[in-house]
Amino acid sequence: MAVVAIAISFLVIIIAVAISGGFRREIRGGVSAVTGDVLLTNVTADLTGSDDPVSAAPSYLAELEAVPGVERIEPVVYRAGILKVGDDIHGAMFKGTQADTASLGVRLPASLSERYGLGVGDDLTAYFIGEKVKIRKWRILSVYEDAMATEEGQLLYVPIGDLRRVAEWEGDQASLLEVTLSPRHRGRRAMARATQELGWRATLSAREDEEPLRAVSASERFAQLFDWLDLIDFNVYAILLLMTIVAGFNMISGLLILLFRHVSTIGTLKTLGMGDRAIARVFLRVGARAVAIGMAAGNALALLFCLVQGTTHWIKLNPQNYFVSFVPVHVNLPAILLADLAAFAGILLLLLIPTLFISRVDPARTVKAD
Repeated sequence: MAVVAIAISFLVIIIAVAISGGFRREIRGGVSAVTGDVLLTNVTADLTGSDDPVSAAPSYLAELEAVPGVERIEPVVYRAGILKVGDDIHGAMFKGTQADTASLGVRLPASLSERYGLGVGDDLTAYFIGEKVKIRKWRILSVYEDAMATEEGQLLYVPIGDLRRVAEWEGDQASLLEVTLSPRHRGRRAMARATQELGWRATLSAREDEEPLRAVSASERFAQLFDWLDLIDFNVYAILLLMTIVAGFNMISGLLILLFRHVSTIGTLKTLGMGDRAIARVFLRVGARAVAIGMAAGNALALLFCLVQGTTHWIKLNPQNYFVSFVPVHVNLPAILLADLAAFAGILLLLLIPTLFISRVDPARTVKAD
């Protein structure tokens, strides 16, 4: 029973670690894909920079790309528009990117596709309000899942050149520059360091005829989302502690039963001159073996769950509440090994408690009774 309890505890621990890593990976990756990890925009502009363009290729771009952790820097253009579908109108934000190349083609979010019954190949009319109203008819090229909500709202992806013409900008102008960091630099602290370095490099390297740019990280823009991820990590630590305590006390019970059943053996060993510590090490090795067996079984079951969930996504979630449509899992072997070692060490420390019973065994009484 103690081994079964150990297996269940490690099963819960590893699944919690994998799910926590999955949420971090999916959400941070989703934020990066939608808005970038760091934005470089004018000091006076808002975070979409719609009416205050920046240079798409400033003179110090190479210095920014050399910042550790930076994978790429891309210009984007944002324009607010009004969609007209039949008799309905709907406000939306268009995002022009270099990845979208088909002129007057648009990638539509699934929420809008379902709401208005639009699909690939349909036409979509948009009005852009400025000094004069500009009308564009877009052809829907694809529909994408938009579980990640952004402060810009529902994003419609179009070629950057199309939006430059709408804004009447030059070919080297953009709303802002989006910086994408490598996955291991998307943690809150690493992102803050990269943002700080990008900001001071942009300020110090700008020529006199160039307007300095400010750097804003995704963790600042979506502080509540990153706070939620930190809360998940805190819950994992709590689960690790509780499961270690539960497994430890189950092993204490098992070891005490083992000690009670072998009281006469302990007395005999003491009579033969074996010390308390040596006897305790014998029983601790027995307990450690049981813990290792339970840990191996729990790890195997947890990894099997991660394999099934990662390939089938059979446990679903509401994306409006959790930002993903399924329970994400990510097998981070260093994190799993660290959790295993921490729990294993904690259980062994708890097993020192029942070994105190050995010092209370009187060999004269136990051997005589036997």
